[in-house]
Formats: sequence, structure tokens, C-alpha cells
Amino acid sequence: MKVKKMKKPVVKKLEELKLTGFRVLCPGEEYAIEIPKASKLLESRLSEVKNVKNRAIQFGAFIVDTNSEEEDGYWVAVEVEEFEDIPEGMVTLTVPAQRYASGKYEGPNTGIFNAYDELHSWVAEQGHKRLTDKWHVEIFKSWDDPNNLVVELLDTIEQ
Repeated sequence: MKVKKMKKPVVKKLEELKLTGFRVLCPGEEYAIEIPKASKLLESRLSEVKNVKNRAIQFGAFIVDTNSEEEDGYWVAVEVEEFEDIPEGMVTLTVPAQRYASGKYEGPNTGIFNAYDELHSWVAEQGHKRLTDKWHVEIFKSWDDPNNLVVELLDTIEQ
């Protein structure tokens, strides 16, 4: 299977994100299996989530170097205008406004690690400092097929 290269990275700022969805917490090697399951579950229960901004986009959020158990894991979610009547079993997460190194990746979920390596190299080459203790975001435009994802990788960098 041909892995597509990541598109040329850019720096961008995102406003605060209010996310509703599922938290995935498992051993590291299981995330590639558990995240797609949570994504499908979220898609099947999307009608229960109020105030969704865009039903065609899913978000992933995580902190590389967590300081607490509450921050450990990976969140699969949709963006909402405001939190209201959170469905049973779902959680909320507010990601503050942050500055990111952003790169678009298309290909299998197993290639995301290589795409992140490319993004991290670009960040270093540009003289930016990664903030591994802050929320990092992935914006999925296509997630149905784990072998053919379309995702924007957002790696948090210093302001």
C-alpha cells in the first residue's frame, strides 16, 4: 500500500475548541485498534450530541507528556457550540486557543507516526518549540477506512 506524504506544514492558530465524544484509554499498541472503534461509535451516536458545529468532521485530542491521569489517553470527539445534555458515556473536553504546526496527512492510520516525525522535523527546522504538555489536535475529514485517512495533524508550538 502506498503511503502518501504529508503536505507542506504551516503554522496556524485555532480558537478554543469545545469537544464532546469518547475518551480512549488503553495500552499504547492498542490505540490503532481502539481509536477507530470509538470513532465508529461516535458516528453511530452523533444524533444524541447537541449543538454540533460540523457533523462531517471528527477531532482527536491528546497530550504527549501528561501530568495527570485525567489527561492521559486520546479523545475522539466532535466540536460543539456549547455543552448541553451530554449523552451517557460521553465526555467533554475544552482545548484552549493555541498555536500549532499543521500538516495534512492522507494514508493509513499506521503512517501517522511517520507523518508526525516529518512534522516534528519541520518544527525544529523552523526554530519553533514544541509544547508536549499541551493539547494536540487531529482533525479528521475522512475516517471511515483506517487505511485511507484524511487528517490535519496539529502539533502545539510556542506562541
